[in-house]
Amino acid sequence: MKKALVSVYNKNEKLLEFVSFLIEKKYKIISTNGTYQYLLKNGLHTIEISSITSFPDILDGRIKTIHPYIYGGILVNRSNKKQIKSIKNYNIDLIDIVLTDFYPFIEKIKNKSIDIKSMIEFIDIGGPSLLRSAAKNFLYVTPIIDINDFKLIKNEIEENKSISIKIRKKLAGKAFNFTSNYDAVISNYLLKEEKFPTYINFSYKKKMNLIYGENPHQKAAFYINNIQKGAMCNINQLHGNPISFNNIKDMDIAWKIISQFSPNIPTCCTVKHSTPCGVANGKDIIEAFQKTYYADPISSFGGVIAFNTKVTEKLAKEINRIFLEVVIASDYDKKAINILKMKKSLRTIIINNSISDITECVQVDGGFLMQETDYSLNKKEEDSYKIVTEKKFSDQEIKSLFFAQKVVKYVKSNAIVIAKGTQTLGISGGQTNRIWAARQAINRALKKNKKGLVLVSDAFFPFRDVVDEAAQSKCICAILQPGGSIRDEESIKACNSYGIAMAFTGKRYFKH
Repeated sequence: MKKALVSVYNKNEKLLEFVSFLIEKKYKIISTNGTYQYLLKNGLHTIEISSITSFPDILDGRIKTIHPYIYGGILVNRSNKKQIKSIKNYNIDLIDIVLTDFYPFIEKIKNKSIDIKSMIEFIDIGGPSLLRSAAKNFLYVTPIIDINDFKLIKNEIEENKSISIKIRKKLAGKAFNFTSNYDAVISNYLLKEEKFPTYINFSYKKKMNLIYGENPHQKAAFYINNIQKGAMCNINQLHGNPISFNNIKDMDIAWKIISQFSPNIPTCCTVKHSTPCGVANGKDIIEAFQKTYYADPISSFGGVIAFNTKVTEKLAKEINRIFLEVVIASDYDKKAINILKMKKSLRTIIINNSISDITECVQVDGGFLMQETDYSLNKKEEDSYKIVTEKKFSDQEIKSLFFAQKVVKYVKSNAIVIAKGTQTLGISGGQTNRIWAARQAINRALKKNKKGLVLVSDAFFPFRDVVDEAAQSKCICAILQPGGSIRDEESIKACNSYGIAMAFTGKRYFKH
């Protein structure tokens, strides 16, 4: 008679149904004490593991299953006569199915109030050992870690009276996938003070399959951080077409930009192809939307729009006047949702989590690069600039410059942002030299406004040509840049000759 070992932390109706099925199919069930008591209480009679090992649970349950009578039955190579003879000599029975789950370390880690001594007790030893043993011996044993596989296994047994090697191999892969993730979470918890440990272990769980990747012929999926509660972990789609790879990339940029502004400063942002098209603050969200859209109505077509306040009925009507792929906000009026649903394809998204990323990575062929994020821009940084020209900034220029700096961080370098007040009017980046980006940004801004503009650069000016271009426009009155070029003095002299105020921040914002 075949045997199944069942030892689980989570005990529920699905477990009862599956164990009942195995008993019906003439499997003998071996279970650990807690599982044994639960099954017995629900009318299912099994074999308690201590009756096989002749040894009780010890160390407050830290050791329950670690015994040769159990692992011999799981790990034996059934095509090896010597090994089969060995287990028979010790009266060890074969075990055909191992069903287990782990102590909920991953769930508990999210509770910041639990101290390290308590967290240690949620590090499972027996569960991973059992599962890994069964997975290693998948040629003969079926490892089960996911209750969603119960149906698959039941179908296999019903149709074939056994579980095929193809399915056992798949389940073994899932088992090692799960155990590696579980260990990664523990490792990251114990090494959380280490920003760049020797080995990088990610813990991500698939949230959804995407409609396609960067292009329609590429398949894609979206995985979320299993530990940190980043903004993109909590996407809730209310309406519209399935989400694509490019949608999420643009949503990430848009949400990061608006999240830099307090909710009492109504802010709107449009993004297209991972580049901000327009960003603006307003006295209310309607004004912020209108200023943002006016900043670049052409590029906003088919883009992503994000708001840092609730979407109202009035705002929803304004949104529906233009073509967009995605609308993001933390909340919507009920009437606003109904209005937005009038556009069948428009993806309406709620995000309630704040930005939490500490590090970020970029994949390259054969590896990836990892760095600290460049998200935060606090008040101290805003106070750290140094005026290097004869002319000083006005209060309004300071406000406008640091508004634009919050945007330039998310524009591909070389990046230039032109702003008027708290509204972008010209954004350009991704050029191979800075003067091209400056010309494009200035030309776009001049189509909308002819005076009182400010210019922010993500990196220093290698030559004075950007200052010359700004002066030629006759509309740029202030410049903010990191400084640090060997030709800084040339740019300073040029600003002085044109009567333009300029300051250095000492901080570069490249985004490759």
